Amino acid sequence: MTVHPSLQPVIDAWTHSIEAINELVKPLAESDWNRATECPGWSVRDVVSHIIGVECEMLGEPRPIHTLPRDLYHVTDEFTRYIEVQVDVRRCHTALEMTAELDYTILRRCRQLRNETRSPRATVRWPLGSGSEQTLERALTVRAFDVWVHEQDLRRALGMPGNLDSPAAVVARDFLLRALPRVVAKDAGAWPGSTVVFDVGGPLEFMRTVRVDAQGKATIDGSISLGPTVTFATDWETYARLACGRVRPEAVADRIKAGGDAELAAAVLGNFSVTP
Repeated sequence: MTVHPSLQPVIDAWTHSIEAINELVKPLAESDWNRATECPGWSVRDVVSHIIGVECEMLGEPRPIHTLPRDLYHVTDEFTRYIEVQVDVRRCHTALEMTAELDYTILRRCRQLRNETRSPRATVRWPLGSGSEQTLERALTVRAFDVWVHEQDLRRALGMPGNLDSPAAVVARDFLLRALPRVVAKDAGAWPGSTVVFDVGGPLEFMRTVRVDAQGKATIDGSISLGPTVTFATDWETYARLACGRVRPEAVADRIKAGGDAELAAAVLGNFSVTP
């Protein structure tokens, strides 16, 4: 048996993105590892540590036994505390130690994924939630999404843009779009009968319309809406940064064009972040 055909594209996307990260950080000077990223409280080293830590847990390794300092302002709840352990335990690691561990982790994970024979619906332990489980397909999709988002965090911090239209970028787009109906109808409180259009340009272009039916349930499709309640036009990188909570709408107001009902537009942008 080989990898299930439906899993191969997302595995390929993850591989492309994590290898790009490896190439990005290998030549970095020691000082570059301390550069701040858009992840609150995290440096380049911390982002790479997070990636290594999650992939090690996907390999079945035990979590490190480590007590966090009390002065980490960005650690605000149990989830961020859980995430931070794998990061803080590596804060004393040198550039050479970081690149060596990343290399070795990628090697082992690639080998594990090449030998993956389970059904996409098989349940696996999910390391980002105490004792929870996910289907294998969902777990691999989230890993491709997460690695691409952090690849972009690193690229912005290092001033090395790229891969905004990579295979993992497409996975990230689809992942984020699945949350749009909830953002519009539930979080922003769009009223029945309203429509919100998102026109996104740049390396990854797409247009999506969210429609709220008479019962207040929202759906999303790629058709054009005549006379939408709200329209948004922005570029893909800005869309991803907003949806992943990397930046507030007011900080990128010059890159967003909003039309239609101003109150609903503000409510949608105010609730746009869909990642923890």
